[in-house]
Amino acid sequence: MSTKVSDHVLQRLRAWGVDHVFGYPGDGINGLLAAWGRAGDRPRFVQSRHEEMSAFQAVGYAKFSGRLGVCAATSGPGAIHLLNGLYDAKLDHVPVLAIVGQTHRTAMGGSYQQEVDLHTLYQDVASEFVETVTVPEQLPNVLDRAIRTAYARRCPTAVVIPGDVQELDYSPPTHAFKMVPSSLGGGEWTSVPSEESVRRAAEILNAGDKVAILVGQGAAGARAEVEHLAELLGAGVAKALLGKDVISDDLPYVTGSIGLLGTRPSYELMRDCDTLLTIGSSFPYSQFLPEYGQARGVQIDLDPHMIGMRYPYEVNLVGDAKATLERLIPLIDGAGRGREWFETVCDNVRRWREVMERRAGLDADPVNPEYVARALDPLLPADAIVTCDSGSTANWYARHLTMRPGMRGSLSGTLATMGCGVPYAIGAKFAHPDRPVIALVGDGAMQMNGLAEMITAAKYRDRWEDPRLVVGVWNNRDLNQVTWELRAMGGAPSFEPSQALPDVRYAAFARSLGLTGIRVERPEDVEAGWRAALEADGPAVVEFLTDPAVPPVPPHATWDQMESTAAAILKGDPDGGAVVRQGFKAKMQEFLPGREKA
Repeated sequence: MSTKVSDHVLQRLRAWGVDHVFGYPGDGINGLLAAWGRAGDRPRFVQSRHEEMSAFQAVGYAKFSGRLGVCAATSGPGAIHLLNGLYDAKLDHVPVLAIVGQTHRTAMGGSYQQEVDLHTLYQDVASEFVETVTVPEQLPNVLDRAIRTAYARRCPTAVVIPGDVQELDYSPPTHAFKMVPSSLGGGEWTSVPSEESVRRAAEILNAGDKVAILVGQGAAGARAEVEHLAELLGAGVAKALLGKDVISDDLPYVTGSIGLLGTRPSYELMRDCDTLLTIGSSFPYSQFLPEYGQARGVQIDLDPHMIGMRYPYEVNLVGDAKATLERLIPLIDGAGRGREWFETVCDNVRRWREVMERRAGLDADPVNPEYVARALDPLLPADAIVTCDSGSTANWYARHLTMRPGMRGSLSGTLATMGCGVPYAIGAKFAHPDRPVIALVGDGAMQMNGLAEMITAAKYRDRWEDPRLVVGVWNNRDLNQVTWELRAMGGAPSFEPSQALPDVRYAAFARSLGLTGIRVERPEDVEAGWRAALEADGPAVVEFLTDPAVPPVPPHATWDQMESTAAAILKGDPDGGAVVRQGFKAKMQEFLPGREKA
């Protein structure tokens, strides 16, 4: 039997080490589907409920494995549906390849059914590489370049294959004019800055008395080096949300997340420092960084196109975080430096942890959403992978979950799209079938697509060595993050026609699929609910009825924000009384005396 183009595509994916492709079928990729049948489902085709979920699953797989995520979809609507997940990959710098179908070459340009100009459609999201295969000899070069580019640029790429091309006999490029050969592999490489630039960076850091370090996902491979440097400099370490799992929250000088969803000690760290070192982060909200002129700055980033654009850094070191820090650390003079600053940072962290514990313990109607996250924290397995959706749940993920060595966590950091939490978790399970995965999801995101993807979890539950995939749902019947943004930023009361959500029985839906479903309506049952879900013998949904009036108080609420919230209440916010009550109680926890140090 001759080898078809579609057969060769799967062969080449296997040669690149691709073991899963997340997709949804359609006649635009019938040739590929037939090839999958001939190949014995290698690489494994993972069927989602919607192509957008396939793209999210590929992103989750790539984020938690460090390998290429691959998704596949049919022509027209299938290719369009991939876009949101691919943009998530683009903005969070994740290597993903999309393989999409197209109408037959004979019909192209004829306004044919499902004919969409895919190059125009993908020219932004896959701007680094998108190509259509029109003859067999273009392969394997097109596929190899798409994969190599995705890895090198940490971005999504796309390969479009018309339906009739998929069915052609494969013939490789020949040793001839206008033929382009190819080869496998990208090779190992490390980028490092010049010795002179590293020396200048060390001079700046050595001159600082109050050093702050900000880490993002680009520092993920440099945990030991970040810890060593922080201890030499007597520095505090704050984390962008995508860098939450870079360094352990158990360390006394780690201040936690930064930004609107961040912590008070991270805000204080940036407010009071005289030197800023940013490692592997492109955190965009400059209002949460030191005032311009207050601090001298150094940045380390692998991407020369992204470096130096968030703060007026004096030295920009282009290079791999680990390799660069290995060259920088021997130049740091850490003898007795910054001890007073270091103790202040640690005291701020200690006090914040007490504040958060008190806030989580406040009464609410019926359950305090902060307590739901707080109760989960000590129960997390040592090798847990945690995914989080966008919305108010991200506040509790950022502030209450303690990332310890061995744990992983991520969310849609830059696109901040709803609906990624559950498909991320499924992608993570295929990347690490031997590890427990926990998804933290709001009821809005769960209704958007999380319910449907529980069908996917049920379908593949027997494929995972560790059966635990726990989806925690904060059910507050409100699109809560937007509601609070309306109050705090626009001075507008909650607009119920857009904000109110139906009270869906998420646990009952899980049980209808043969999964574990737990509904928690009282605070005294929260811990038991989490325990039961974590002990289940397969995927589980545990929903918590939480109070929408508990505010996601930012680390530094401005007078404008407080005045806007007050104005919203005076304008007749339907939950105004509870908002005032819960907001006052939450803010007061910051002014109560802390416990003495042991």
